[in-house]
Amino acid sequence: MDPEGLKHLAAVHVEREFVDSNPDYNYRVVIGDSRRMSEVTDESVHLTVTSPPYPMVSIWDELFAENSASSYDDMHEYLNETWREIKRVLFPGGIACINIGDATRTSNGVFHLYPNHSRIIENFEKLGFVTLPYVLWKKPTNRPHYKGKGAFLGSGFLPPNAYVTVDMEYILIFRKGPPRTFPPKDPKRYDSKFTKKERDEWFSQVWKVPGARQEIDGLERRVAAFPEEIPRRLIRMFSILGDVVLDPFLGSGTTLKVAMDLDRKFVGYEKLPQLSEIVKRKVGVNHRQVEFLEQGRVINELVASSMHEEG
Repeated sequence: MDPEGLKHLAAVHVEREFVDSNPDYNYRVVIGDSRRMSEVTDESVHLTVTSPPYPMVSIWDELFAENSASSYDDMHEYLNETWREIKRVLFPGGIACINIGDATRTSNGVFHLYPNHSRIIENFEKLGFVTLPYVLWKKPTNRPHYKGKGAFLGSGFLPPNAYVTVDMEYILIFRKGPPRTFPPKDPKRYDSKFTKKERDEWFSQVWKVPGARQEIDGLERRVAAFPEEIPRRLIRMFSILGDVVLDPFLGSGTTLKVAMDLDRKFVGYEKLPQLSEIVKRKVGVNHRQVEFLEQGRVINELVASSMHEEG
């Protein structure tokens, strides 16, 4: 079969649902690379919530190096491949929420700040997204760290050579085109409403939410989970009951667990197969409702089925 035929099969559309081998599953995890989300059909996802690897933060150096991304520009180009896929799979008016932190690093004796949040904003705008006001996430339990030590950057109490501590992360919010439209009095939309107290807190620009404790032996450097409260707020704010939520950097499965709790459908991508068991433990007894797929399996099954019919 020619490449165009494969492309057509990969993009099979069934009522704007993402392609899968078993339509009975509303929650799916693909063990594979989110830079090529061929298992997800065009315009089938309503909301993306994710926290990608942070460029120039040491715990992710190995991951980027494995993908030949050693410079700041290369690291962001690596992420750009996933951002382009997000644009393809998002429904018109769909929202993408990206949790990212800036980085600081001393190289050859020179201190550098790497503004990851501004680079990602630039790259999303180049893709045609609308940038919405972002959230500043302050982690109340965090202490400033420098070279692994709990200390402020620079010379302590003596001016002028200290640096402001980086203790905020960004939750960047982008929309694909104009806002979504709904029929008048759409029941799912009205059943998804939040309270005045929730609105006032969630739509304020600074959030004080404690960070998640990292307790995964041997893999914490590759997971760096955010707390459930972050995706919980974002899913409530930017989706309605029954919507499809995507996390292209799934990690330990926090976004999946919250999406299940909030009655949203879900698809996630994770490159490390060994994290499947961790995801199952996080989801708990509901893990039987989650279908785990190997990347490319769905397309291969579609191709094989088509070739069999032709034969």
